[in-house]
Amino acid sequence: MMKKILSIIGSVIKNIFLVILCFLAFIVISSRFTGGESTILGYQLKAVLSGSMEPTFHTGSVIAIKLGANPSSYEKGDIVTFHMDNKLITHRISAVHNKNGEISYKTKGDNNDAPDLWTVYPQNIIGNYSNFTIPYVGYALNFVSSKTGSALLLVVPGILLTLSALRNLLHLRREFEQKTAG
Repeated sequence: MMKKILSIIGSVIKNIFLVILCFLAFIVISSRFTGGESTILGYQLKAVLSGSMEPTFHTGSVIAIKLGANPSSYEKGDIVTFHMDNKLITHRISAVHNKNGEISYKTKGDNNDAPDLWTVYPQNIIGNYSNFTIPYVGYALNFVSSKTGSALLLVVPGILLTLSALRNLLHLRREFEQKTAG
């Protein structure tokens, strides 16, 4: 009975690992082919690199960013992802300014003591947080996006597929030998 339970748990863990591996491979390969960020049904997945938005989402998480909204339509309290000084930042809008019809935003990380020093303009915003977070997967996503990680993403599954095929061949050989001997 215990052996059966352990076998089921092992299968579940193996399948979860396989799904995550396929998911990461899809993201990395699609971003390499398109030359930019991979987009799935109007959403981009971003790895959280700092704790500035804790406890809303934690370092190492993956968050989904909804693209395509009018960047001038965001309101106080919305969480947006934007470019600032060649970095990608996700913070909450703390104030909206409308000066002569030109919209700008002040932002602040939930875990930061003070508002950000910069002003965010609509053209710098790429999207808003869609309340979808996957904890810890961001660490894996960052790793597989590196050269070493990309190489391992190709090599490791190849080795695992080869080992699985060899195991199946040995199993079939044993079955054949048992049938022919008996």
